[in-house]
Amino acid sequence: MEELTKAEERVMQVLWTLKKCFVKDIIEALPDDPKPPYNTISSVVRLLEKKGYIDYKAYGKTYEYFPIVSKGAYRKASFKKILSGYFDNSPESLFSFMVKEKQLSPEDINKIKDIINKNQ
Repeated sequence: MEELTKAEERVMQVLWTLKKCFVKDIIEALPDDPKPPYNTISSVVRLLEKKGYIDYKAYGKTYEYFPIVSKGAYRKASFKKILSGYFDNSPESLFSFMVKEKQLSPEDINKIKDIINKNQ
């Protein structure tokens, strides 16, 4: 799975939420103010299509886009890359980092323990 730029990820987030939409719908859904130009988002959408993340249905010269890579599949690939690239494929290193950086509250740690206990 080819890596996405930040702009491509932002557009994919909108596509995953809307399920299918036109470029104008993507622009409307982005929180940016001012909104990005139509041509900019259209270019990002074409790159996503070229990378195999989305497809489209043509209505004359208008295109309705929809994701063909699920958010879950992308999350899984991204997580594997982070785990291998920054934590040497060690979940222990990842959790240790999160605890040291105070990214996990005691409640979060207890929830993780519960998930582990339920899946043993």
